[in-house]
Amino acid sequence: MSSKIKPINGPLAGFKMLDLSRLLPGPYCSLLLADLGMEVLKIEDPEQGDYMRLMGPIRKKDSAYFLSLNRNKKSMVLNLKVKEGKEIFYQLINTYDIILEGFRPGVIDRLGIGYEELKKRNPEVILCSLSGYGQDGPYRDRSGHDINYIGLGGVLELTGTKEIGPIIPGVQIADIGGGALMAAIAILSAVIHRQKTHQGQHLDIAMHDGVLSWLSIHAGKYLADQIVPQRGEMHLSGRYACYQVYPTKDERYMSLGALEPKFWQNFCEAIGKKDLISKQFIEGEERIRIIHEIRDLFRTKTLTEWVDFFKEVDACCEPVLTLDEVFKHPQVLHRGMLIEYEHPTEGQVQQVGNPIKCSLFPFKSPTPSPKQGEHTLEVLKEIGYSDREIQRFKEVKAI
Repeated sequence: MSSKIKPINGPLAGFKMLDLSRLLPGPYCSLLLADLGMEVLKIEDPEQGDYMRLMGPIRKKDSAYFLSLNRNKKSMVLNLKVKEGKEIFYQLINTYDIILEGFRPGVIDRLGIGYEELKKRNPEVILCSLSGYGQDGPYRDRSGHDINYIGLGGVLELTGTKEIGPIIPGVQIADIGGGALMAAIAILSAVIHRQKTHQGQHLDIAMHDGVLSWLSIHAGKYLADQIVPQRGEMHLSGRYACYQVYPTKDERYMSLGALEPKFWQNFCEAIGKKDLISKQFIEGEERIRIIHEIRDLFRTKTLTEWVDFFKEVDACCEPVLTLDEVFKHPQVLHRGMLIEYEHPTEGQVQQVGNPIKCSLFPFKSPTPSPKQGEHTLEVLKEIGYSDREIQRFKEVKAI
């Protein structure tokens, strides 16, 4: 028996998506849309399905990773390698007319569900293809992961320090920022266009392209002056004392973002260093000396003492928190960024909430992530298949 998914009264209610993606980029994109009311139906193959289910810490049946990415979605098992599976898919796109896929370029064409084939059956269909390097170009068929996309995209070279070298970021910049978010924006743009024109389209989202777009400020400067930016030497990556991470007495860290002169002045006055106010962006040996001077100062107090010290100082100085501290922080709790709900098989689940706040549609307790194929029969009946036809699909292993 499948649990009836609760429809979400969000701004995207009424729109339906087939999500063929797996792992992180695609599911994060469809998670954002599902949280906002879009009906998302995961299409999973009969064998492993979305293999994020088995990656990372397993709770009881599914992994914590999978649970965090797949709330508010349905799941249908469908074998797209057999004729009957394709038949069902063609029927689905009459109502689930937004499709998200994350295969390598060319795979959906070989499966017989590429854009040219789909638009013959539904001219208004929107297909979003999310891949590493896009549907064309010399790297079209090349494999890759987040670290490769940010490496080729120039972000990794700019991340880290001059002494240590490139540092792998703690979150997946290309997967989420370069891929999932760009795909969500593209899908919403295509939906608006379709409402105006009744035209569908094929969206080609490359995570490598998305990474490059994150370089807008650095690239703008480089393309103007042809000076290659250096790791740890840029305004916002450690060049100046006013924008730094400083170690504390107890080996924790404080983040200082006193970039505007008013914040730098407030900071210098608070620590009793008024002589540094006029030297915020000074160069040469003095720049290095000031960084070391402030670093030595921060080592005189613990993290807790500095948090208390800057509590009433408007200087953009905050602690670097661990995850257990993050999810106890009053701002996080007040903004609903930690949610809790009961999962039918996994028990009490805690997850990161949706960051998009809508005055008309406050975020409510989500529907738990689905079991693999949980809604297969329900969906087949909704789109008009009889019990006899469903039995035939089972016999030929289409579902």
